[in-house]
Amino acid sequence: MFVAPDPGRLRLRNAARAVIGVGAAVALAELCGLSLTASITGGLAALLALFTVTDPTVRRQAVTTALLPAAGFPVLALATALHGVTPLRDAAFVLVVFCGVYARRWGPRGHALGIFAFMNFFITQFLHALPAQLPELYAAVGLALAASAAVRFLLWPIERRTPPPAAPAPLPGRGLARHTTRQAFQATAACAVALAVGQVLSEDRWYWAVGTAWWIFVNTASRGETLVRGFRRVLGTVVGVAAGVLIALPLDGAPLPTALLVAACVFGIFYTAAVSYSWMILAVTLMAGLLYGLLGVLDPGLLVLRLEETAVGAACAALAVVLVLPVTTHATNDAWIQRALHCVHAATAQATARLAGSPTADPAPHAAQLETLLARVRMALAPLVHPLSPFRARKARAGQVIALLDDCAREVRGLVTVAADPDAGHDARLAAACWRVEAAVQALTAGERELEGPAAAGTTAAPAGTAEPALAHLQGLERALTELATPLGSDPKAPFVISA
Repeated sequence: MFVAPDPGRLRLRNAARAVIGVGAAVALAELCGLSLTASITGGLAALLALFTVTDPTVRRQAVTTALLPAAGFPVLALATALHGVTPLRDAAFVLVVFCGVYARRWGPRGHALGIFAFMNFFITQFLHALPAQLPELYAAVGLALAASAAVRFLLWPIERRTPPPAAPAPLPGRGLARHTTRQAFQATAACAVALAVGQVLSEDRWYWAVGTAWWIFVNTASRGETLVRGFRRVLGTVVGVAAGVLIALPLDGAPLPTALLVAACVFGIFYTAAVSYSWMILAVTLMAGLLYGLLGVLDPGLLVLRLEETAVGAACAALAVVLVLPVTTHATNDAWIQRALHCVHAATAQATARLAGSPTADPAPHAAQLETLLARVRMALAPLVHPLSPFRARKARAGQVIALLDDCAREVRGLVTVAADPDAGHDARLAAACWRVEAAVQALTAGERELEGPAAAGTTAAPAGTAEPALAHLQGLERALTELATPLGSDPKAPFVISA
């Protein structure tokens, strides 16, 4: 978290904006004379709107934000109406879980609306909201969304100056082969069992087990990713509970210091989310303890129960991904690595055309897409490179794949920069080297042992000692691709073997 790069200080700016947006939402609710329960609901709604809406354009973000009430208000009404009817409430919650995960097939908008719907049901349980409070809860959520939208789109429109990178398209598939369909059944099974076991531990705070199981399935695609996410959530909760004992308990709900610390937690959630799930959960857990202090119900037993419910939710998620329509780490790694290599191919092909003088060729978008795909590859390989992974050989090969793909990305970035220079092209050596790189990618993605065709002639991208930047980048790119053949093809049973 402390050494991860933050280009353009984008994480810092997003975190600071989140504090302003959530603070504005809570302040507006307080100025309107709403209750503490409504103010907390509004603050959490603003946090979710700023955190989950990740569409690739500002216009789409605005539309998704405007649609959040359509997903949240009916669920809020349903949750409050069923507050005292336990069997129906539980069945409705499980149904919301399934629909919320299933909606992820519709991309970032479905993802955001599904999370918002689930969290409105969860927040109702967290605050023990009653039907009589529904009007002011609606008012608080509406004010919060308006305040957060004003901060996001008018006061501090970060995305207008720095458009967010487009998220890679989900892995294809139909029916039960589609990832979102499988995950919907997995999450539903996990949350249903977590709900039942959580109620055995506590009839009042069972929802933490369900929330844990739900969030473990967010932004994961394989069995290994989900298991690692569960471990990190438990770790973050353990440290967060310890922080709650040291910080939240002594405060005992004192308004001003609690408000300042909640603001710090909001900042921590946004600043650490992209680089450390454990640190983010630490901030979430501490914030929950502080809110319990404001509500006057915080005690050491409650923090211990929070940890127990989290362990139950994580265990249920682990069982679900292993037993219910499992998606293997092997299959996920294979798919994402192939997509990254094809992106290298596309970027190099565009650079070739640009160097040959084509005015329409542009490798830059492919280079940007490569960065997002590599982030997805790292997530897919995270279970294998985790410190607790018992598979030493696979860990070493996975680490080698990540390092070599990073080398490819670095050389592609350099090649894009050189290709943008109008004086860099019209050199036969550059064109030949680009073709050799393309052939190397084709050999990897096709599972071939040797390069074929006239483009494969020779094994170096440029004469030794050449000073030309383009040739140096191509030489480095071809070398990295050649070295990738070893970890990608060394063992047919390895989880990152690329199939023909």
